[in-house]
Amino acid sequence: MRRITLPAIFVLLAVFLNSLSAFAQLNREEPDALQNLGIDEHLGDFIPLDAKFATSTGDSVTIGDLLEEGKPVLLNPLYYECPMLCGLVLDGTLNVIEDLAWKPGKDFIVISVSIDPEEDAELARKTKENYLAQMDSTTKSGWHFLTGNKTEIDKVVEAAGFKYKEIEETGEYAHSAAIILLSPKGKITRYLYGISYDEFDVRNALYESADGKIGSTIDKVVMYCYQYDPDSGSYVPMAFNIMKLGGLATLIFLGIFLGLLWLREKRKNTTSKSEFN
Repeated sequence: MRRITLPAIFVLLAVFLNSLSAFAQLNREEPDALQNLGIDEHLGDFIPLDAKFATSTGDSVTIGDLLEEGKPVLLNPLYYECPMLCGLVLDGTLNVIEDLAWKPGKDFIVISVSIDPEEDAELARKTKENYLAQMDSTTKSGWHFLTGNKTEIDKVVEAAGFKYKEIEETGEYAHSAAIILLSPKGKITRYLYGISYDEFDVRNALYESADGKIGSTIDKVVMYCYQYDPDSGSYVPMAFNIMKLGGLATLIFLGIFLGLLWLREKRKNTTSKSEFN
């Protein structure tokens, strides 16, 4: 009985492990609908400013109409009736906006562009009202929800390298999740991926996109010490810049210390001369 059971156990174990390996391999494969639908980063390229869309109120605007001097742009391509992913992207965008000290409308602009040409201004209006109802009223003017025809949509998403595909069986769209940072003139400066965004990463990306024209002195000093790492998709400490700031701080400290010593000696000499006279 022992001779039969032991080999059987080994056979079952081998089959089980092989099945697990095959299952894991299957899980690593992308679904057909998602293959080749990543983002080709076009850093340094410009979004077409003449691309025409409808606002949530039905007005016709170009992307260029929405840009403002000195204000970077947070762009997120999505569609409003997306059953899951786009809602998570919008939630992530809303959450990071609430965490930022900088505010849309005042310091930067947010533009959400529908990739579904069947969606209209009314749907954009409802989506906008839903999300902006959760925000401070002073920031509402800085987040635009746009819809447009396929030609205009493709002009923007192709310039950004954002790929999407309609799934004929369901009428839904397969796409990746990201926000794209633009300069005040529409130049692509950074991509941040996923459905949730770290406040520090977004703040750095906005600062870069604005070319250092927003933020306090402390923000400028902190951001000088960090650099974007494409492998991790986040901002990491830059040792050389930290060392330079440390060296500068040391020189300032030594200068103050030596200055105080000099003043002390000067007072002492002045007191000695007064007593001698």
